[in-house]
Amino acid sequence: MYDPRDIIETIAGNLRRTRNPFGIPNFLVNRWWTEAGVPDKGGALLFTGLMYQFIPYIETATKYLARYEESPWTGYLRYARYLPSTLSGLGLALMTPSREKRKFNAILQNIARILNASGSRCCYRPRLDQYSGILLYDLGDQKTFVKHARWVARRLKSAGVSELITVDPHTTYALKELYPKYTGVRFKVSPYFERIDLKAFRQASRAVTLHDPCFYGRYLGLSEIPAQALARLGIRCHPVAQSGAYTHCCGGPAESVSPKLAGEVGGRRLAQLQAAGTPIVAMCPICLGNLRKLGAHVEDLSSILAAALA
Repeated sequence: MYDPRDIIETIAGNLRRTRNPFGIPNFLVNRWWTEAGVPDKGGALLFTGLMYQFIPYIETATKYLARYEESPWTGYLRYARYLPSTLSGLGLALMTPSREKRKFNAILQNIARILNASGSRCCYRPRLDQYSGILLYDLGDQKTFVKHARWVARRLKSAGVSELITVDPHTTYALKELYPKYTGVRFKVSPYFERIDLKAFRQASRAVTLHDPCFYGRYLGLSEIPAQALARLGIRCHPVAQSGAYTHCCGGPAESVSPKLAGEVGGRRLAQLQAAGTPIVAMCPICLGNLRKLGAHVEDLSSILAAALA
């Protein structure tokens, strides 16, 4: 296991200097919208928090972390925070396969299609779409999280934004629960699956196993909404005992400190999900990436919904 302090200080340093936990310039990370055709004015602001965009880079970084974990090189991570953020970020960007970036961009483009087909008026302004800072909160660096959250909240408020549509549970929790508490700024926040109009979809006939991410299941109580929407489309969700408020973690949040531990936790969750023998569906980019890393074929909720568009 790596020293959590080394991980936290590296991420916090990158965030302070570049507003990005990996030091990668946002214009390189956030390219999905160039082919999505989402207007930049009118309706609620689609706010991705850059979480889906980050997954290919997270997978590249954790591949190297896993390689050196519990080796003589483990302790050298403490020096990573002294590297120029942009330099290390560009290096990570160059090592990350373009095909993986396109794969996760396609998920966001599907979400835009779903919202458009549902008649949900939304706009997208890439300069306002920033990382929420949630990982630092999870790792215990509340001071850096609050400072960054206040910066994000001020930018949104000064642009006249009051309503946000989110695409992942981590960003949803940060904006809905943490921002009002720590920044004093409150937005109307709803995940995209609350905005879909089922009339825009055709009936399907299949069964899936839906993995409830921790933030939707344990903390926000939103897991039933996508499950009910799928059921009304004829897509049966196989029951999992460890779901909803009792859902089990995919292991993803631990991968920055210990890829080995994340694999062990994720392996137990994967066994629970595979018990039904039906395709696994995730609705969180961290869960999606971590379960796939364990060798499972996992689909994103947006892919299921986009395939059912009339």
